[in-house]
Amino acid sequence: MGEKTLFSRIIDGEIPAEKVYEDDDYCAFRDIHPAAPEHVLIVPKKVIPKLTDATAADRDVLGGLLLTANKVASLLGIAETGFRCVINCGKDGGQEVDHLHLHLLGGRLLGWPPG
Repeated sequence: MGEKTLFSRIIDGEIPAEKVYEDDDYCAFRDIHPAAPEHVLIVPKKVIPKLTDATAADRDVLGGLLLTANKVASLLGIAETGFRCVINCGKDGGQEVDHLHLHLLGGRLLGWPPG
């Protein structure tokens, strides 16, 4: 296996981050450049570089990612008022780290289209 991803290093505690949730399969931490009052990255501990690299074997990881988003939204107190989940995929999609992750945004009215 190659070099660890930035997110793997955060999960392993090698790089500091403000973690808001962690279990055996996922880690959620605050984005260092928040786009909303609540902006958390939810990262599966299994490294999948980008969404298009996921296979049928990753079905549980992908479903768990959304269920973890629900759990984290509840912990942050934004589940009832609403939130947005965003997965960027590839360079044109705005993905900056080659480790699948979900942006959970909330805490304010989010406009549409997102940009």
